[in-house]
Amino acid sequence: MGAPKKSGVKVSEEAEELARVPLQAILLADSFTTKFRPITLERPKVLLPLVNVPMIDYTLAWLESAGVEEVFVFCCAHSKQVTSYLKKSEWLSQPNFTVSMIESHHSISAGDALRVIYERNVINGDFVLISGDTVSNMSLTQALQEHKERRKKDNDAIMTMVIKRSKPHPATHQTRLGTDELFMSIDPNTKQLLYYEEKADYAKGILHLDKSLLLDNPSISLHHDKQDCYIDICSPEVLTLFTDNFDYQHLRRHFVKGLLVDDIMGYKIFTHEIHSSYAARIDNFSSYGTVSKDIIHRWTYPLVPDVMFFGKSGTKLERQGMYRASEISQSHSAVVGPFTVLGSGTKIGDNSKISNSVIGQGCTIGSNVQIEGCYIWDNVTIEDDCELRHAIVCDGVTIKSGAVLEPGVVLSFKVVIGPEFVVPSYSKVSLFQQPIEEDSDEELEYADSTSAMNSLMDKYGAEAASQVLETQSSSASELGVGGAGYVWSKCDGGNEEEWRHSVAPIPADKIAEAMEILEDGLDYDGSILPPSGELKSDNDSDIDDIENPRDDSCFGKEVEATFLRLVHENIQEDHVILEVNSLKLSYNKSAADCAGAIFHAMMKYALEIPHSSAGSLVQNVDSILTTWRKLLTSYLAEIDEQIEVILKFEEMCLESAKEYAPLFTKILSIMYDKDIIGEEAVLSWEDEKREADEADKVFVKQAQTFIQWLREAPEEDDDEE
Repeated sequence: MGAPKKSGVKVSEEAEELARVPLQAILLADSFTTKFRPITLERPKVLLPLVNVPMIDYTLAWLESAGVEEVFVFCCAHSKQVTSYLKKSEWLSQPNFTVSMIESHHSISAGDALRVIYERNVINGDFVLISGDTVSNMSLTQALQEHKERRKKDNDAIMTMVIKRSKPHPATHQTRLGTDELFMSIDPNTKQLLYYEEKADYAKGILHLDKSLLLDNPSISLHHDKQDCYIDICSPEVLTLFTDNFDYQHLRRHFVKGLLVDDIMGYKIFTHEIHSSYAARIDNFSSYGTVSKDIIHRWTYPLVPDVMFFGKSGTKLERQGMYRASEISQSHSAVVGPFTVLGSGTKIGDNSKISNSVIGQGCTIGSNVQIEGCYIWDNVTIEDDCELRHAIVCDGVTIKSGAVLEPGVVLSFKVVIGPEFVVPSYSKVSLFQQPIEEDSDEELEYADSTSAMNSLMDKYGAEAASQVLETQSSSASELGVGGAGYVWSKCDGGNEEEWRHSVAPIPADKIAEAMEILEDGLDYDGSILPPSGELKSDNDSDIDDIENPRDDSCFGKEVEATFLRLVHENIQEDHVILEVNSLKLSYNKSAADCAGAIFHAMMKYALEIPHSSAGSLVQNVDSILTTWRKLLTSYLAEIDEQIEVILKFEEMCLESAKEYAPLFTKILSIMYDKDIIGEEAVLSWEDEKREADEADKVFVKQAQTFIQWLREAPEEDDDEE
């Protein structure tokens, strides 16, 4: 009886192998939003440069590396530009990797796009659904295997969403990518998604859950520390569902939430969480800046500037994260700071300073120019004495001498800023006039025009369009003498969207304002949800009495990440103190906890800085403690907090940073000399160790000479008096 069974299994496996279809992907080359206006009125979002490479190249490179064999690129807005770019690229000639374009000029949502693809009948099995503005280096193997195994057991398991941890800022309720805080409920055992909500009642910290969710599931985990990567593994039924239900337009707001509340169909969505891998979608200008920095800091390896696509790159990595392409002309007096990318053919004049920025190809930067945290695209001209901070400047822009771009400014293609003109914070400037209410997305953003002039010609006629641009360039416009372009008015509701979704850091006053609101909200007689917590529903427990312990390691990592942003991104120290305060509130920590976490981050960073000897390591520590003393001492007002720092240092010397062990006393004396810790704290620390085991007295004994000096120093001072 056994032999036939084995034979049957073998035949089944062979049949399955013969029936195997290539892994397919649907890449949506349109986000179906207007968040990148005015830029996307002239160029599709997927072709916008991300660290000098079009966004879509990152997505295609990942799909190819992840084992996808056939990609269908769905084009709508500016479809001719997308198809033209792909036809000229090398993607169409890669072995074992097929890229096909599907165009539609009538689709205005992701739902419409998937319905068109269903009608084309090109998807033959499970497929990857992704947007062309996604950057990732994750492996698909495990996620695909989990999806297929679930499908074998349950035909209703039609979709697997990729998620990862990304705790939102507690004051602004947005992630580092500028997206809204996301609440999820997941079955901790099966990883099934049970609840998905992008917003909640922030002021009171309340999350409204349907009672049936708790009754139907014996155990659920609530999370607001997860990021939706917008990478989905789908079964063919997903396309069928979009075709059957024309109310499904948005992938998350309509489709995902619709399935979660649909008790009739019974379809299920599951999650796959990644940890060490990278995945992020560029949803707004804020995430554009964040992902750019991540690429420069090499979190996306191998998708980094010096290891680019098709095995070739003309960009070289230099010290401190500086990338330089070929044929760059830089004055000897010009200073290019760390974490900066310089495109080929760029020229930089005398005494100019550039830091934490991306400069495109063929740019001309004059003398005495200051550029910080900016994204300058191709063929931009910046004349002498200009100042640019945290701005986006598109192709062909001219900024005349002495002009200033304040944080958050976006200059669209070929705009001209007049001499000494100051462009206010968060301004958006374009050769297009801001669309009036009657102008629809289909008329403007989804048109096939390839430039601002084409659009003006469509709207006004060729002669009138020429007159518009000539008038702007020859007279004093709203952008100064000789300026060209229109300043768009702010969005409804004030400046909230501007500062929330900008490449500029969130202003300290906005965080302080949000913190006040959050602290006022804590008067509510309820509880703020922790980053994640498990709810168990049974007859012996009361859901209202659930305890959700904080994760100390998560708090330490959050503080360390905040400190490193201070180091690498030149963020104001006061701004960082506000961020640490918000973490303190979110994790319910004390000032001593904050001091210990900050000190740990500083000492870890000192170890990572190259050093050739114990003496050079001490110099690293001395420099760091001097530079960021204010940040650390902000949490050392009391003796107990200073003792916590000493105890944290002991712990590091014994466990994670043993290189410091022989230098304990030397560094302790440096901290005393810089008034980071006081005499009373050191002596109290010694007293606490009197009853400790001998193993816990190692560093007290090592520091006895220093401690004795502290005890005797006051007596010597009295004798002198």
